[in-house]
Amino acid sequence: MCGITGWVSFDAQAADWPADVIESMTSAVSRRGPDATGTFVRAHVALGHRRLAVIDPAGGRQPMVATESGREVALVYSGEIYNYTELRAELRARGRGFDTSSDTEVLLQGYLEWGESVVERLNGMFAFAIWDARRERLFLARDRLGIKPLYYYRTPSGIVFGSEPKAILAHPLADRTVTADGLRELFAMTGLPGWSLWRDMDQVRPGTTLTVDRKGTTASTYWSLQTRRHTDDLPTTVQHVRALLDDIVERQLVADVPLCVLLSGGLDSSSLTGLAAATDAARRSALRTFSVDFEDQESTFVPDEIRDTPDAPFVREVVALLRTRHHRVALDQGTLSRPGVRRAVVGARDIPAGLGDMDNSLYLLFRAIREQSTVALSGESADEIFGGYIWFHHPQSVNADNFPWLAFRSAFTADRFALLNRDLRAKLQLEDFIADQYAVSAKEVEQLPGDDDHEMRMRRISHQHLTRFLPMLLDRKDRASMAVGLEVRVPYCDHRLVEYVYNTPWSFKTFDGREKSLLREAAGGLVPRAVRERVKSPYPTSQDPQYAASLISQLSEILAHPDHPVFAIVDRQWAQAATEMPPDKMPGDVRAGLDRILDVYHWLDMYSPDLLV
Repeated sequence: MCGITGWVSFDAQAADWPADVIESMTSAVSRRGPDATGTFVRAHVALGHRRLAVIDPAGGRQPMVATESGREVALVYSGEIYNYTELRAELRARGRGFDTSSDTEVLLQGYLEWGESVVERLNGMFAFAIWDARRERLFLARDRLGIKPLYYYRTPSGIVFGSEPKAILAHPLADRTVTADGLRELFAMTGLPGWSLWRDMDQVRPGTTLTVDRKGTTASTYWSLQTRRHTDDLPTTVQHVRALLDDIVERQLVADVPLCVLLSGGLDSSSLTGLAAATDAARRSALRTFSVDFEDQESTFVPDEIRDTPDAPFVREVVALLRTRHHRVALDQGTLSRPGVRRAVVGARDIPAGLGDMDNSLYLLFRAIREQSTVALSGESADEIFGGYIWFHHPQSVNADNFPWLAFRSAFTADRFALLNRDLRAKLQLEDFIADQYAVSAKEVEQLPGDDDHEMRMRRISHQHLTRFLPMLLDRKDRASMAVGLEVRVPYCDHRLVEYVYNTPWSFKTFDGREKSLLREAAGGLVPRAVRERVKSPYPTSQDPQYAASLISQLSEILAHPDHPVFAIVDRQWAQAATEMPPDKMPGDVRAGLDRILDVYHWLDMYSPDLLV
């Protein structure tokens, strides 16, 4: 998986910078790659790499350098290429030789053979940078769905780049300024493409490449989600979805290190587990699965408007059917609410995301998994692709002129902006920002002649989820997993599956009157009936009032310092009122607000940003 970083500067020699600059930048993403480190420094360019060894541990070291026409071509790369064996065979047929069995060398030789168009041939998740001394050019690329992150920061004579903002912020030319533009998206959560919290820092967008040379910086899109007429009937569609899933999972089970599957007991992860167990009968007894739960959650669970049942009983049914080697990670409230855990999560994400116990538990789950496995398969993105979220089926959310995940109202989303400092909230004008972003996103969706109003609206919603909502979740998954050196693969994000299912009619996706009909049918007998019929349940959150009590205690300590910078962002009166609520009576939106405030507090302490709002 790995972490990458570096810079190019055409007006100054890279060697003129202190030697420890590229080392510091590379060290900033060390948790992404605990197995090896390497740097490449030449005139005008420096590249850094931290390696998590997954394919060919002995041969895939980076930066990887090849010589072509007497000039060096150097690669730093994060991710996995799932069709690398086919590409290697094709390159060998074209006369290319290989010294390793790694996918890294396939990528480098593919670039030498096909140039920048190599990205169009790749099936996988990736972010990479290639310095081509033949052309004095830096070439950056990111996978189609944005599974792997890649940020860049423009400088007067080039760019600085990295897998995470923290790598860029370690460079002397990058400052830590945050403006109103950055804060708007942080709190609005519209999934603004290319967004970074930091001023002058952007992301290479999914399906996009970036070329940097003496003439400047040029972005080029090699893939985007396109609307096409779906011609297959329903039975054929189901068969094709199953065939794609079989192929995808088979490819993504390849690893030279221990591998597992994340199992929540829902349809998405259970289908994935069933597909993995079915690929090879010999694997069935060896397949590891992991689930996360909270102590006493099953016995004390109370249904709410978005969660009908606890996960544990369904996990047990899947394990019993598929005979996996299962590991239940049970978290206690003391660990879940520990400031050190929150600080680790904020540091992993570089932003005060405010997801509280959901982020903390994900990080702790990954940390536990990493003790036994290096690679995990996850069911992320099935809801976006197949239409699983509750708001896909909530008329008020569907018909609102707003992003459905923002239009939907639950106990956790009554007023997500109430916690903000009133002056700041007035400056951010969040409602106007959201309306503007919604209008922009709606125009990006191509409609087909003959679509009725409902089909057009559902196509628009699906597009918004795949291009805006999903990247936010993928970033969360990547940061939490790579913070502990765990590679998480997301089979449902295979672009072939995304393209195909996106263009199926909404009536196919709900043909049995329920959410995710295509996946439920394609999964067939792979999962227990109870799981197959289970209503969608989101990622679990703790219901124990002790968690809220811990938040109150921590926030009370902050309130004792009324001049703390956190109150430039947070409304102190709101925070004070929240701490006076009984923990067992605290509304979900207030608890979410406390999580956000504590995230902001730790973020300010760790990053010392210059707030210009």
